[in-house]
Order: sequence, then structure tokens, then C-alpha cells
Amino acid sequence: MNVHVVIVGGGIVGCMTAMALVDRGHRVTIVERNQIASQTSGESSWAGGGIVFPLLPWMYSQPVNQLTRYGANSYQQICERLERETGLPTGLINSGFLLLPPYDQPAAIKWCESHQQHYEMVDKVDSQLAANNVHPSLWMPEVCQLRPPYLMQALRQWLVQNNVTLLEKTELSPLEEIKALTAWKTLDGLEIKADKFVVTSGAWSFQLLKSVADKLNIKPMRGQILLYQPSENLKQIVYKDGFYMIPRSDGQLLAGSTLEDVGFDTSVTEEVKAELAKKAEAIMPALKGLPIIKHWSGLRPGTPENLPTIAAHPQIENLYLNTGHFRYGLTMAPASAKLVSELIAAEPTFIDASPFALAID
Repeated sequence: MNVHVVIVGGGIVGCMTAMALVDRGHRVTIVERNQIASQTSGESSWAGGGIVFPLLPWMYSQPVNQLTRYGANSYQQICERLERETGLPTGLINSGFLLLPPYDQPAAIKWCESHQQHYEMVDKVDSQLAANNVHPSLWMPEVCQLRPPYLMQALRQWLVQNNVTLLEKTELSPLEEIKALTAWKTLDGLEIKADKFVVTSGAWSFQLLKSVADKLNIKPMRGQILLYQPSENLKQIVYKDGFYMIPRSDGQLLAGSTLEDVGFDTSVTEEVKAELAKKAEAIMPALKGLPIIKHWSGLRPGTPENLPTIAAHPQIENLYLNTGHFRYGLTMAPASAKLVSELIAAEPTFIDASPFALAID
């Protein structure tokens, strides 16, 4: 059935959801408070590192692993399609993932073996790494990365080419208690009408829904990141004790990031800049004395246990949520887009949707 769906939020999750709905033949409108694929929005879709992997998946629940594994396995096909149909790059490369100690080695190995994730225990690693970081390291050669700004630009172009209406710089009013949603007012008093609405607003979702979903446990978590241009770069993604370093194909090196509970503040601080630089230099000594090319931040939609809400609202007809992906919006986006599209179509879902339900008293 062809329906008109309004998606509230034009980040990676919103754009992927739009793509899934267009593929089903629906008419789609995206309402975005800033600009889609903007470099100045402060949102995690543009600002993130782009690792297509859930970092330490053995620390997460099975539902989280289901979403991230599906996404990690889908991006090769998604990026090939976007590049073929738009002519724009996505920056997808297979760079591998090197996990340095300390970490739970038995748990890591058990997870890799039970999920068919190829791994090796290695002693000799990248010559750019400090010697005391080496043993015992876990090497996963199949982990990929992409460039979030490139992906967002390609997605935006694909949506335009496929007749998705983009209402940018348009902010909606917080939703009031109602039984059915057929129109949503903007702050300017205009009404946006549709058959179905999907909230994919990330860190801003609670502000929109607090009157109708007070148990939606989402809050903004700031992450600050540094960018270097070393003369000799790392050969793979490196992760150590909550800190990642991502070598780009153009020779740049991204180092981050923080998890800061500071509300909607997207500013950066000199104190954190120094802390990040210290961690980066401890892993890669050659960075000492090099200039930091850029220092920025983004806001993640923080949730307990990294568990998103992907569900129909239990009390408001025509309202769906696809939000709260915390650190893994990129990796979870393909699976969560598929899941919410199945919910909208009232079809059996490809995975159990109950862990992602919205709790309402």
C-alpha cells in the first residue's frame, strides 16, 4: 500500500529509513531542523568516525548485536548502490580493526568464533604504534570504515533523485497528547500532513516527544574528536581502552572520542583537546609535535545499554519511533530502517522487535 510517510530527522537513520520506504513504493518527506548532510549541525551523523563495527560487541546484548551485525554486513551493497546511482563516493574501505590491550580476551575470542568474525591474535603490528601497546592484540581484518560526510552527501543526492521531499531548516513543535497523528505543526504554525510519521531525531527526540513518551530515555552525549595529517599514517583502525584512531585513505588520521553529558552543548574545549592528544600520542608517538588540523564535536543520542527504540507508539496511531542508537547509529541504520519499514507495513519483522518497544504507562 502506497502511503505518505513523514520522517522527522534527516540524519543517517532518517535517510536510511527514507531509502527503505522509497524502495517499498511509499511517498516520503523528511523534516530536518538544520540541513541534511550539513557540516555545522552538531549531529553525530556527520561528526562520527565511521567505523562499521560495534567496537566491543561482546559487551552488548543480543538485540544490539543483531542490529549492528546486519548493518556491518549490508554496507558493501548499500555503498555500491549509492555510488553507482549517484556518482558520489561513500569512502567505504576495508581497513581492518586492531584491538590493543587491555580487553577481555576470552570474551572477545568467544564472540568472534560464535559470530563467524575472522580474527587473529598478533604480536607484531603497525610500526607506528608504541611498543608497549602490542601484546596480545586482536586483529579483525574484515572490519570496514566509511566517511560519514561522504555517505550523507550520497544519501541526500539519492533521496533527491528519488523524489523525496526535503523540508530543511524546519523545526517541529513538541508533540502533545493525542490519539491519532495526521498532521504535525511546525514552530511557525504550519501543518505537515501525512499518513504515517517516524521520529528519527536522535539526541533531539526526547524534546519532541516528552509529553507523549516520558519514558523515552534519550539524552545528548557530546563526543569530541581530533584530526591529524601524519607523514606516515596507521595502516588500520586502532582501538585501545575506549579510544579509537582511524586512518583515512587521503592520509588523514582521526582520533577520539569523548562521552560527555553536557546537554546540547556542541562546543569544544582545550582541556579535552589536550587529553585526546595525550592518548593519541601514547598510542602513536610520531604524533608528538604535529599540528592538530581540526577539532570538532557531535551529539550522540545516549541510551541505556545502547538499546534504541524502534516501535510503533502504543497509544498514538500513525506514530513510529526509530531513535536512540547512541554510538552506533551508522552501524544500526540499515537494520533499524528495515525493521521500522516492516512495522509500518504491518508485516512480520525480520528480527524480534520486542526489545526495541516503547514503554508507556
